[in-house]
Amino acid sequence: MSESMAGLKRTHYCGEITEALLGKDVVIMGWVQHRRDHGGLVFIDLRDRTGLVQTVFNPQEDPLTHEKSHGVRAEYVLALVGRVRKRPDDMVNPKLATGSVEVLIRELRVLNEAKTPPFVVEDHADATEGVRLRHRYLDLRRPSVLRNFTLRHDVAKITRDYFSGLGFLEVETPVLTKSTPEGARDYLVPSRVNRGAFFALPQSPQLFKQLLMMGGIDRYCQIVKCFRDEDLRADRQPEFTQVDLEMSFVSQEDVIEVLEGYMALVFERTLGVALERPFPRLTYDEAMSRYGTDRPDLRYDLAMVDLGHLFKDSKAQVFAEALRTGGCVRAINAPGAGAKFSRKQLDDLVALAISLGAKGLAWLRLTAEGFQGPLAKFLGEAEKAALIGALKASVGDVVFFGADAPDMVAHVLGQIRSRLAEELGLVGEGTHALSWVTDFPMFEFDPQTKRWAAKHHPFTAPRDEDLPFLASDPGRVRALAYDLVLDGSEIGGGSIRIHDPGVQALVFGALGLGPEEAREKFGFFLDALGYGTPPHGGCAFGLDRLVMILAGATSLRDVIAFPKTQKAACPLTEAPGPASDHQLLELGLRLERADGI
Repeated sequence: MSESMAGLKRTHYCGEITEALLGKDVVIMGWVQHRRDHGGLVFIDLRDRTGLVQTVFNPQEDPLTHEKSHGVRAEYVLALVGRVRKRPDDMVNPKLATGSVEVLIRELRVLNEAKTPPFVVEDHADATEGVRLRHRYLDLRRPSVLRNFTLRHDVAKITRDYFSGLGFLEVETPVLTKSTPEGARDYLVPSRVNRGAFFALPQSPQLFKQLLMMGGIDRYCQIVKCFRDEDLRADRQPEFTQVDLEMSFVSQEDVIEVLEGYMALVFERTLGVALERPFPRLTYDEAMSRYGTDRPDLRYDLAMVDLGHLFKDSKAQVFAEALRTGGCVRAINAPGAGAKFSRKQLDDLVALAISLGAKGLAWLRLTAEGFQGPLAKFLGEAEKAALIGALKASVGDVVFFGADAPDMVAHVLGQIRSRLAEELGLVGEGTHALSWVTDFPMFEFDPQTKRWAAKHHPFTAPRDEDLPFLASDPGRVRALAYDLVLDGSEIGGGSIRIHDPGVQALVFGALGLGPEEAREKFGFFLDALGYGTPPHGGCAFGLDRLVMILAGATSLRDVIAFPKTQKAACPLTEAPGPASDHQLLELGLRLERADGI
């Protein structure tokens, strides 16, 4: 039976009970972490969101309260009244902020009892993620999870304060909107009032934030919920939060300057880390040729080096054939890997390359006697010397080669690079690296539809010097687009937008969108574009992903209060669930089996 807290008011949180309160009376409230009976004294560790404090019940001081403490169990909710005193020297816990004190209790009220939880509510709980998400309200009580949400709160506050200080206005955009092609499937919401018609949940506020610029808002920022019906992984959720912003009368440099200031403030305020500015920049082509990805992790080097000029006349057929057919030869030098990698580890890397679509993975180990490995006998002494010079290789290094079409080499060696960094321990704990990737291709060719598709979205502005190629050679057009990469993850992306209706028509034409189809999909936006649109640009940051990396977490589910699983389901609420026949009838809908029966 629960007791009332009438007449009691909490004076302190558990984590606030320190030596500054010695001799003071306090009222604390929270959950029971542990109860320990030492055959006389009873100790109860009480926990709230700020931390944990030890309380003590002494039968000599208060026999009734001491007796009452025997009925307390884990996760009971208590109100305790007592006096703060210093712990004996041999009982001090230096790992706790409250570890030098305890509270001698003279009054205990059980505000609520608790069933035995399915797992122990502590950081090292022995429970599967499924069990923890099913009982997320218990999981949220764990200190590490609480810290993640405190961090998330801090980042959100920093965001609002920073952008408000620069004159940005927070404006809310619609959640029920029109379905527009933005790269992923929309979540559709049927309309009861307009039967047979559907709203879409926004994948991003892209068109609305551009409309705000057309409306004269000038500087907009919003922490906004977005939705994408796509296959999930550890760093994706069907509903996610982004920091969305847009600015009028700006260049790419203006946007980047504002965003670097934002990231510098976030790192300073949350991690105490001072970032060096400006952040390194790579063009898309540089990132792909050197790191095999447009989101390179620059916490370590292991850059790819183009060796085509060394092997154009090589007797090594794997190299010669790749170059003859228009491919490339690139290599990564892994310093010190010769002494650390067993033959099995090398074979595992070859197997990884094959699983990624490569024909194999050639490698050479540099020893005091020279190169060793499957390729060594096919290389002349001049080639070996040139190879050492090009890669700055030393005795003990291992060189890994990719010889194929450029896209395949980038894909495979990019993954090999990440695996090498992991196995060689090249990423220091707590280290971070930010960089910009710019000059993305405006379009990418879709072999299935045999049409060009927008690399980012169709409202991204092309570089001025590439405008002549929009009609004649879309593959040559570069976009005024930029991505911000943190530790190998894209955390933000944006662009300068098209503000000229004529250029927008050319871009739609390159995408195979005729005037009628463009008007059907984007009519309201095209109308607005014709009423005097200022030059503008912006960006969107993934708030969940940023907090995940800052927290050192491995999944977005660790920083979202009530996340979905990889099957886009909520274990806690069991959503999504069926709709009743009455609900479907109101919407004018009827369910049919996939086979039509």
